Amino acid sequence: MDGGTGTMLQAAGLSGGKGPELWNLENPAEIVKLHRAYLEAGCTVISTNTFGVNCLKYDNYEELIRAAFACAREALKEYPDRYLAFDVGPTGRLLQPIGDLPFEEAVSVFAANIKVAADCGADCVLIETMNDSYETKTAVLAAKENCGLPVFVTNVFDSGGKLMTGADPQAMIALLEGLHCDAVGMNCSLGPDQMLSLVPVFAEYASVPIIVTPNAGIPRVVKGQTIYDIGPEQFAEYMVQIAEAGATILGGCCGTTPEYMRRVIEATRDLPYHLPKQKERTLISSYTHAVELKNGPVLIGERINPTGKKKLKEALRTRSFDYILQEAIRQSDAGVPVLDVNVGLPEIDEPQMMCDVINQVQAVSDTALQIDTSDPVALEGALRLYNGKPLVNSVNGSEKSMKAVLPLVRRYGGVLIVLTIV
Repeated sequence: MDGGTGTMLQAAGLSGGKGPELWNLENPAEIVKLHRAYLEAGCTVISTNTFGVNCLKYDNYEELIRAAFACAREALKEYPDRYLAFDVGPTGRLLQPIGDLPFEEAVSVFAANIKVAADCGADCVLIETMNDSYETKTAVLAAKENCGLPVFVTNVFDSGGKLMTGADPQAMIALLEGLHCDAVGMNCSLGPDQMLSLVPVFAEYASVPIIVTPNAGIPRVVKGQTIYDIGPEQFAEYMVQIAEAGATILGGCCGTTPEYMRRVIEATRDLPYHLPKQKERTLISSYTHAVELKNGPVLIGERINPTGKKKLKEALRTRSFDYILQEAIRQSDAGVPVLDVNVGLPEIDEPQMMCDVINQVQAVSDTALQIDTSDPVALEGALRLYNGKPLVNSVNGSEKSMKAVLPLVRRYGGVLIVLTIV
């Protein structure tokens, strides 16, 4: 893949604080020149200059996207065997409950971009620099629901191996493979030396190709200019180690240039290429971590299940969320790895209550959840909103049950409990 865009354009004269995507209209020749430089360096995939484009920031977002594709297509005229990725960055706002952006509004923002990109003939969708698992999910859903293109996703991990909102690599792999992403990995934030320690984790858990696109090390400002502490030759040496550790799609992020990518291509072109093997792991996840269902029993807290619980039934009828959340926190504090969420009472609106409880519980607890319902509408609402890959209780052997449940778990991801009854 190609390397940095914003830092390259700043070096070409883009003023600080100005969105690089504006040059798609104002200085298209410079965008075409940038793409050509990466193609000449040997990159297989170039990305549209659309990282910061969305309808929350630009009223003319569609015009900017179409201009970006025009620039990229001009550069690709001499390289018909290369590919064009539609670059999707974060919205710039945090989703509820941490921030103020509603879940479905975020899906709509990304969907608006995806529809234009699909119409423009993108070869794949690259969702990158995501530092929140929830926003990542909205972008993936938008892509899956509005195009048939391959979807690649890279997240921003810190030096401790976590996203800003807490997810570790296993949690993101579980979530993204559950949503049928075609390649997963990491970009930005870290240099290749720091990313190297995270690659074996991806190699151990991921069954899809692994993407690694680091920064050119740590940035620092010298005489008013931002410089990075890892040069092209050293960067390429690290990328060889990253490839040998299991990464199969390589590129660069902030501070990298066509020269960086040329060195990486030269250093790695003769390395054997191996697609990751299918991992025999059964993972569920919350928005911070994964739970593996493997050798021993996994305890499931059942305090948010109205069967035989008068106080919980009353709390559900009166929408007394304080009581429900206290039960969730009490079980989480006790170390239960999975919490059951069942709100099934005949006299309440189960789909609405299920969504409300899922939202509220995952706002106060990072324990993985089991969605427990026989109502397909409630199940779909919960699966869509859940910030992770849930355990789903349940399906049985009847045709009606399987037709209702299996497509939903397939679409949104999840681990399914199967009852051996009809």
